[in-house]
Amino acid sequence: MKEKNNNALIFIKKNKQKNIKNKYPINIINTIFPMRGELSKREPGWIKKWQEKKIYHQIRKASINRPKFILHDGPPYANGDIHIGHAVNKILKDIIVKFYNMDGFDAQYVPGYDCHGMPIEIQIEKLYGKNLSPIEIQNKARALAYEKIEQQKMDFMRLGILGEWDNSYKTMDFLNEANELRAFGIIFKKGYVYHGLKPVNWCFDCKSALAEAEIEYKKKYDFSIYVGFSFSEPEKIKSIFNLKNLPSGKGYIVIWTSTPWTIPANQALHVHPEFDYALVHIKNDPPLLLILAFNLVKSCLKKFGFKGNIIGICKGIKLSKINFFHPLSNIDINYNRLSPIYLGDYITVDSGTGIVHSAPAYGIEDFLIFKKQNMKDSDIINPVMDDGNFISTLPLFGGMSIWKASKLICSYLKKSKTLFNIEMFEHSYMHCWRHKTPIIYRTTLQWFINMDKIPKNEKKSLRESAITAINKIKFFPSWGKDRLKSMILNRPDWTISRQRHWGVPIAFFIHKKSGKLHPKTLELIELIAKKIELNGIEIWQNLDIKEFLGDDAVNYKKSNDTLDVWFDSGITHQTVIRGSHKKQLIFPADLYLEGSDQHRGWFHSSLLTSIILNKSAPYKALLTHGFVVDSKGKKMSKSKGNIIKPQKLCNLFGAEILRLWVASTDYSKDLSISNEILNRVVETYRRIRNTLRFLLANTSDFNPNINIIKISDMVEIDKYAIINITNLQKEILSHYRMYEFHMIVSKLQIYCSEDLGSFYLDILKDRLYTTKKNSHARRSAQTSIWHINQSLLRLISPILSFTSEEAWSIFSDKNFYIESGETIFTQLHYKLPKVYNSKKLLYKYMILKKIRSKVMQKLEKIRSTGIIGSSLQAEIILKINKLDFEILNEFGEELKFFLLTSSVSLFQIKNLSEECIIIKPSIYKKCNRCWHYQADVGERDDYPDLCNRCFNNLFGIGEKRYFA
Repeated sequence: MKEKNNNALIFIKKNKQKNIKNKYPINIINTIFPMRGELSKREPGWIKKWQEKKIYHQIRKASINRPKFILHDGPPYANGDIHIGHAVNKILKDIIVKFYNMDGFDAQYVPGYDCHGMPIEIQIEKLYGKNLSPIEIQNKARALAYEKIEQQKMDFMRLGILGEWDNSYKTMDFLNEANELRAFGIIFKKGYVYHGLKPVNWCFDCKSALAEAEIEYKKKYDFSIYVGFSFSEPEKIKSIFNLKNLPSGKGYIVIWTSTPWTIPANQALHVHPEFDYALVHIKNDPPLLLILAFNLVKSCLKKFGFKGNIIGICKGIKLSKINFFHPLSNIDINYNRLSPIYLGDYITVDSGTGIVHSAPAYGIEDFLIFKKQNMKDSDIINPVMDDGNFISTLPLFGGMSIWKASKLICSYLKKSKTLFNIEMFEHSYMHCWRHKTPIIYRTTLQWFINMDKIPKNEKKSLRESAITAINKIKFFPSWGKDRLKSMILNRPDWTISRQRHWGVPIAFFIHKKSGKLHPKTLELIELIAKKIELNGIEIWQNLDIKEFLGDDAVNYKKSNDTLDVWFDSGITHQTVIRGSHKKQLIFPADLYLEGSDQHRGWFHSSLLTSIILNKSAPYKALLTHGFVVDSKGKKMSKSKGNIIKPQKLCNLFGAEILRLWVASTDYSKDLSISNEILNRVVETYRRIRNTLRFLLANTSDFNPNINIIKISDMVEIDKYAIINITNLQKEILSHYRMYEFHMIVSKLQIYCSEDLGSFYLDILKDRLYTTKKNSHARRSAQTSIWHINQSLLRLISPILSFTSEEAWSIFSDKNFYIESGETIFTQLHYKLPKVYNSKKLLYKYMILKKIRSKVMQKLEKIRSTGIIGSSLQAEIILKINKLDFEILNEFGEELKFFLLTSSVSLFQIKNLSEECIIIKPSIYKKCNRCWHYQADVGERDDYPDLCNRCFNNLFGIGEKRYFA
């Protein structure tokens, strides 16, 4: 660090024409570090300097040969502007990466972008319509993704994020697309992939299957209906319920459903084998017989407006395989079919009737139970098309939207006299997270990754292996472990195929007649991957099958499916960490950090693919943050008008305030933001900035090569200050390592406001301003401040990156900073000097601060009455116990400097009841230099307004300080 220019020291000139208090020189220091940050104006300048000085390159250069710390970036979708959630995510990552670089690691940050999939394809449809060819969609999607990446890059850099911005990873990079297909080929080879008919989450707008992570739940109003399926085998019913005869009346088994549109596809009924079911005789005109779960008879009859008696009870297992007529059988002959009863353990009797109607094409349990009956795929009735309309040939409802048809279905059920109750029902229902429209389970042919089958050469299923791996991962916060584990335990097989164009193709050649894959599929995948590596996924659209299959090409067709976009991002541990950026990154990553929704998204898909490929998790730790909400706890949305854009906040407050807000908020919960909250953050920032300004000003004429004082020779309170910052640094570094950033901000705020502002610096001002410029007393104070600066600037730099760099540029010498590659971010944590007998000193100052706090409170009360103007006008008498007396008595005459008064008298008392603080105004004159009230003011004829202490500091050898 170069020697500084001492011209910053400004003495106030003598001028008898001016106010007398400006007559004598004191050590008031100026600094070029401004009081006002003007962050929104100055920050772009710092970003430009970082680019010009290649600061990220300087960090990399300084980190050579250090152990690596890898935070692997979860890629945001490259389909629009960044939002406040993106800002939170990237700022948290930046804080961590900057910290670990300063903690002695090589922590590289490679930002990523998720480029394929529906988010971008939807944008293309909005811009160009839905009639584009697949190759046109792909070309336009790729161009749009590049455009949005550049836009997002500028927005992220504006937040002060440092990283490989010119070497980011993109899932659409040709090499990544090719390696993704290769990884899929390995997973296929290992035996995890299968093709099958199953109900999957289906969006009518996407016209594609959806992953679990692409679903959100919203309130939806639907018809809630109770429907009767009439007896087709009354003799069996009589026997099961141990009745000699069935009473007269039409008999029905009654189901409840909130999806009337599934009634035309009904093929069975489900009951629980162990539950009791009742046969109820309804004495209406005409009378009825109803089968209901015993526990729900009372509530159902109330809903139906019926009165009746239970005439028989049986277990659900007894009803197995009994047939009932479809409820529309008397309306249209095409519905004149039977619905058998199958057993299902999933059924509850919390509500409804305890009997579930089964449409195997539209329910997971329905499908699985149906298949257990040895039914073929071709037996499944599946009348809903990919756009949400019934097939045109469906009787009564052909060509109608399923949602509109529900009302008509209810009308026909009423006409058939099988509708016992109907009402509107509000429930939480599945919606597409992109289109915000309702989705359904729809049985289609898809490619799946099997969760429970144990492949050849493996000892455990994928589900079992994933659960084992979770137990070895660290979670921040800890509840993330149970959340991820629960999702893995309860998830179905992974539907990895999509019926879209903008994605990595499932590059299979499928036999036109048998539906089987080509016998050389694995070899073909590698050949196609090589083509993709050169030209991108677009080559699949224009690929000539004959080039690969020769004469056999006429028997095969290309798969039109693409890989799930969660497979894209979930395989980046292979395509990026071990692929495109293997020089920068290593496997496994130390940390994945994303929002809490990624337990079923990126965390989830990354874990499963890595277990298959590597037999281990791709990360050692997971950090989860909450969502951004407004001051009322409501999610941000355009309709509510509560969206806050990070770009606007940067222009209004500066990115630094946004960074401080993120760090000061407990991210393990949802993060509240509002102008009021941000204004409070601004106040915190001002306190920290003003503290830095004082510290910089009072070291601007300090050259550590010349002026530094040995720790053993320092004034005692300066030693205490070194101990204090040492302990603070230890605590803050520990919080950084545990990712407890809100604790860091809280402790820094308290430190700047209370430990420094209200205590140490408050006491220090007299010594800094009034002692001789080069005195031991002043240089001791400056030595302490210099050490504090060294530590504090490093501690705040991961969070307050712009401010710490600005301060560092001054502290490390402005000219040297400009001319060199110097930056705060290449520094390691500061090694503070050791102070001996620190515990004893800490105890001593704990007692002092306790008593000082009481004195300050009493001084403030008296000052508010007008008896004294400032604390320096007071004379204090302290009557204290023996222990406190012995400690305070050590300070001697310097005790007054600790208490900011002109005089302190100590008296030891025997009884605690005699303890008291007596304050009275001084009877002496005020020194017009130090403002102390002293008996010796006026003793000198040549300087009648100076105390002897100030005269000695100005014209003599200067005072000595030992304690304060």
